[in-house]
Amino acid sequence: MNIDRAKLRRMLKLGGIALVVLLVAAQFVPVDRTNPPVGVEIVAPAEVMAVLERACYDCHSSETAWPAYSRVAPVSWLVARDVHEGREALNYSTWDRYSAEERAELLEETREEVEEGEMPMKAYVLLHPAARVTAEDRAVLRAWTSAPD
Repeated sequence: MNIDRAKLRRMLKLGGIALVVLLVAAQFVPVDRTNPPVGVEIVAPAEVMAVLERACYDCHSSETAWPAYSRVAPVSWLVARDVHEGREALNYSTWDRYSAEERAELLEETREEVEEGEMPMKAYVLLHPAARVTAEDRAVLRAWTSAPD
C-alpha cells in the first residue's frame, strides 16, 4: 500500500488545527463552579472533621476549592459534574436539611463507601494525594458513624 506522504501530512495538519479550534471553542461553554451558601454544617469531633474536610468536602460540601484545572475544558465539565453529583448525594454544608433518618442513612453510606475504597474517588486522590484515606482515618470514621446518637 502506497500512501502519499504529502497528503497524509496535510490531513494530519488539518486534523490538528480542527482539534485546536475545538479545544478553544470548548473554553466558552459555561460551567457552574459556584459554592452555594453554607447552611448548618455537620457537627462532628475535630478528628472526624479533619478527615471530612481533607477527603470529602471538595465534592460533598458548599466549600469546594476549585483547582486551576477545573477552569479548562473538557476537564472542567467532568469536575463540575462530579461536584454537583457529590453535593446532590450528600452535602455536609446543608446537614440541617436532612431528616434524622436521612442523616443515619448518609452516615452509614459514608462508612461503607470509605471502607470499600469507593470514596474518595481514585481519580480525585491521584490529583489530591492529601485526600487519601488512611487506615487510621477509616477507623475514626467507622467509630464515629457507628456511635449511637
